[in-house]
Amino acid sequence: MKPLDIAEVARRTGMPASTLRYYEERGLIASIGRRGMRRIFAPGIVERLALIALGRAAGLSLDEIATMFAPDGLPRIDRAMLHAKADEIDASIRRLTAMRDGLRHAAECPAPSHMECPKFQRIVRATAKGAIRAPGRAPA
Repeated sequence: MKPLDIAEVARRTGMPASTLRYYEERGLIASIGRRGMRRIFAPGIVERLALIALGRAAGLSLDEIATMFAPDGLPRIDRAMLHAKADEIDASIRRLTAMRDGLRHAAECPAPSHMECPKFQRIVRATAKGAIRAPGRAPA
């Protein structure tokens, strides 16, 4: 396969050229030269960018993704990091499931007032104790 210019990489991956330049600045990808003013990339860049996109979709930071590649550019994925990320996702699923269930209960609760509902009162107390908080927020 022949080298790809930045416009072709952007077209094939759906990533804006600005993202490709940023990833190059961060050391996640590397161009192999220039054709005029345009960066040129090796054909394997599309697969590498797919791995980066997969890491981003899984919630990995760019620093974490950077560790997924050996100096020779080949993938070197830390399985322990993947297990830790899966555990984080499981915790988020549990938290979001509980929040969803609480919202559904509050929406459908037959009590005349939410504050008269024992289940709603438990949710309020749990929130007051910090057991329930907004996503991405550290406990106060």
